[in-house]
Amino acid sequence: MNKLFLCFFALMLTACSGDRQKDFRRWMENDGKVKVLSTTGMVNDLVKEIGGGHIDTLTLIHGELDPHSYQLVKGDDEKLKFADIIFYSGLGLEHGPSLQYHLLQGRKAVSLGDYIEKNDLQAVIYVNGQKDPHIWMDISLWAKSIPLIVNVLSDAVPEHTAEFRANGNQLMEVMTKTHRQAKEIMNKVPETKRYLVTSHDAFNYFTRAYLSEPGEVESGEWKKRFAAPEGLSPESQLSVTDIRSIIDYLKKHHITQIFPESNVSRDSIRKIVQAGKDQGLNVKIACCALYGDAMGKSGSDGDSYLKMIIYDANTLANHMGN
Repeated sequence: MNKLFLCFFALMLTACSGDRQKDFRRWMENDGKVKVLSTTGMVNDLVKEIGGGHIDTLTLIHGELDPHSYQLVKGDDEKLKFADIIFYSGLGLEHGPSLQYHLLQGRKAVSLGDYIEKNDLQAVIYVNGQKDPHIWMDISLWAKSIPLIVNVLSDAVPEHTAEFRANGNQLMEVMTKTHRQAKEIMNKVPETKRYLVTSHDAFNYFTRAYLSEPGEVESGEWKKRFAAPEGLSPESQLSVTDIRSIIDYLKKHHITQIFPESNVSRDSIRKIVQAGKDQGLNVKIACCALYGDAMGKSGSDGDSYLKMIIYDANTLANHMGN
């Protein structure tokens, strides 16, 4: 049975790799379109909606790969050089040295997160003095990058400026509506149960936007609603102090489930669960992983940016409510 599963898994990886190679070869064709490379799917979804059929888009970091520590692999240099425009998330997310060098040195690289921060200094969350890069987890903030994308694409293809603006306006309406939907979903959960623990610090923006009560954003009290054993980057090391802190948090807020993330190892939260059991705490790992740093595979409930946020909201509401 295990051999059959491993064979099936290997075939699936081969198929996915083959599809990506086809997308890459198609993207490399000289068809007269502007070639746009996005670092993550959350960036690419916005760019694709605004650019429509006038641009060719490609995503650099696929599937469950960690965008925090992503290092360039064979073929990535070619993509970065061939692209006319590179959009990236920014705020320190893509800090793998080889990729970061290209993004910071290249004139054609555009950061969505840094643009949002420049226009709204209060938007960015700091954790232990470090910028939290997971700004897409608040739809209303991620939508603030739309004017930047419209302007950059308009500069590249000025004859289609009106269409880019229309697409941007339409996308803004959809994102505003989906933002309200996520808030409505979470507001159905009693405020005494809106406390969250996940693998790493990817849900600060989500917590501030969707788990907080009126007045908590202004006072900073929203921060009490979220905790994670690992820091802003999932490669962070877990210490005894980290474990003790999370155990205390679970006890204080009567939390019985820790939520895994789709692209993050569960080792740290397994340690938390075991430590909790040793202290007589009834805590378990939730059955359903959340989407934070990466979207879901094609055909899943999280295979687009907005779908992944709504999936997270529904998943949390269903579990917190119980």
